[in-house]
Amino acid sequence: MSRVRAGVIGVGRLGATHARLLAASPDFELVGVHDRDAGRATQVAGTFDAVTFASPEDLAAAVDAAVVAVPTVAHLEVASVALEAGCHALVEKPLASTVDEADELIGLATARDRVLGVGHVERFNGALLAVDRWLDRPRFIESLRLAPFQPRGTDVTVILDLMIHDIDLVLALADAPLADVHAVGVPVITPSIDIANARLTFESGAVANITASRASLKPVRELRLFQHSAYFSLDLRGGVGEVYRRRAPEDVADVTGIESLVERHRVTAGEGEPLARELSAFADAIAGRPSRLVSGAAGRDALEVAHRITREIEEFADVVAQDS
Repeated sequence: MSRVRAGVIGVGRLGATHARLLAASPDFELVGVHDRDAGRATQVAGTFDAVTFASPEDLAAAVDAAVVAVPTVAHLEVASVALEAGCHALVEKPLASTVDEADELIGLATARDRVLGVGHVERFNGALLAVDRWLDRPRFIESLRLAPFQPRGTDVTVILDLMIHDIDLVLALADAPLADVHAVGVPVITPSIDIANARLTFESGAVANITASRASLKPVRELRLFQHSAYFSLDLRGGVGEVYRRRAPEDVADVTGIESLVERHRVTAGEGEPLARELSAFADAIAGRPSRLVSGAAGRDALEVAHRITREIEEFADVVAQDS
């Protein structure tokens, strides 16, 4: 089977990683790259024996699939170019700046019958995939994502920069309509929100507590899940975790302590990079095979919740300012 001709638009740190993985992929042929920094594009293209294209339009005309890794404010413009040219598109998270823009991209992909995926790469974290067979709609989810400050990404709040990863995970894991949102957040280093906490409740009764910071001293990415008869503690950054599951009654010969009632499983991420798994899922979706790719619709849902959290924080901040 022939490989899908692909290109990358935007080859900063993440886009260059996409280019590297596409060049090594059995599913894709890396044709070329584009970046508004022509020197950067030439450097990345030369590394992977690809072509440098002068514009997104030129690249889109030469490939069948495009990875869009430009700043969020340009997602609508650039992804629209790819989709209108008939390309399948994988757009880095968040899908767009606004929900209306996300809807526009989804409509365009539907009209062109093209795959539109969103780069919520945490869905492909090896530790999470290792426990997938045991997951069954957790009742309580706690997520902690802390990162040291970096100038990159500060064009948006920490909610769209970091927390949106966990919003997407929570929506997928809860698998129920959202009932309510409570949130608080503050600017610490930048003029926008740098630390935020959100509590999401779902119509199923499930609850999620999400914390994200880009003003921390050390990086942390942890996920804890509580469900009927099981508890999961995952270090998403380290790719390891533990699962505690209640033993079946017939497997409990004698109750001598918690160890006799609960079985403990250590999990470790398998070989390979999460981003490579995501690109493989992109290829599966293009080929019409079953795929774990995060759809445009799912990316839109995460974006909508992110904006709802932001509004909650901003409204509360206005109240505090009025009372002070």
